Amino acid sequence: MIEIDGAAGEGGGQILRTALALSVATGSPFTIHRIRANRRRPGLMRQHLTAVLAAAAVGRAEAQGAALGSTRLTFRPRGIEPGRHHFDVGSAGSATLVLQAVLPPLLTAEAGSNLLLEGGTHNPFAPPFDFLDQTFLPRIREMGPQITAALHRPGFFPAGGGRFAVTITPVRALDPVDLIHRGTVRRCFARASVARLPRHIAEREIDVIRSSLAISDDQLSVEEIRNSAGPGNIAILSVESDALTETFAGFGRRGVPAEAVARGLVSEAKEYLAADVPVGRRLADQLLVPMALAGGGRFRTLPPSRHTRTNARVIRRFLDVDIAIEPEGDDNGAWQVVIKRRSSRPGAPDRA
Repeated sequence: MIEIDGAAGEGGGQILRTALALSVATGSPFTIHRIRANRRRPGLMRQHLTAVLAAAAVGRAEAQGAALGSTRLTFRPRGIEPGRHHFDVGSAGSATLVLQAVLPPLLTAEAGSNLLLEGGTHNPFAPPFDFLDQTFLPRIREMGPQITAALHRPGFFPAGGGRFAVTITPVRALDPVDLIHRGTVRRCFARASVARLPRHIAEREIDVIRSSLAISDDQLSVEEIRNSAGPGNIAILSVESDALTETFAGFGRRGVPAEAVARGLVSEAKEYLAADVPVGRRLADQLLVPMALAGGGRFRTLPPSRHTRTNARVIRRFLDVDIAIEPEGDDNGAWQVVIKRRSSRPGAPDRA
């Protein structure tokens, strides 16, 4: 039984989701205590409970402590159950984060899977569907599995009501990936979307992006969403390079001017562009689990977040890998992450 401290490091829901995914993938039971202890409302919120129940369904698992508000969970998987699954958060809680708890084991399952997920798809506290579709899943396809995602209906905070489908054709083993060179930036493009809000909000965001990054009008668009359950606003800025397409998102919030939303988004993209790395911070965090399951790989990225470092430590509790996260020492602020099967004795400290 692996013991996990949910208050360690970043102390949020990522610790739980990574533990669930790797528990099912490896067949290793675990107990986690002090779940989300570093959050204003500790314990299992609705999206975290949905992730537990989803992982239990995929892993044929017994989950003791699976209740709203619970701060302790014992999880015992009994296999991997591919096929058709439907997971509904029942709130604006992120459905894209629920996917993190079940996707890794299904990538190497014995049969394909069709997942339907409902809840928040465009939530300021989670990767939006656009990041999943444009940036993360293409990297998974490079590792061997065939995987597609389709957005049926967006779900903004606080109404939720979003829906998307994921289809997975697994492989026997994942291939390592190597993302060291970004190559040439081919283009930048952006879209600002509003649902049940005035169009001028999105237009003002696009104006800031246009003037800040000198993007031509044919790479900019405004979208008015008609099928959302509630109001919402998101601006998406994508950077397409030889290596991949990175996706940055800014979410509209009550009392925050549209221009401020766009400036924050532009600032994040400019930092990424200046560093000349292929992998942004959010993608760095997301790549660790599938790369560790592949047994190796490397990538260059921005200075790692606490989220990423915490994720690396949880991974090493389940998998026999070393994860080195080290600065390159150059003025551009680039870091390199290297994952390889462990050659040192089990339990040796990593450098994450």
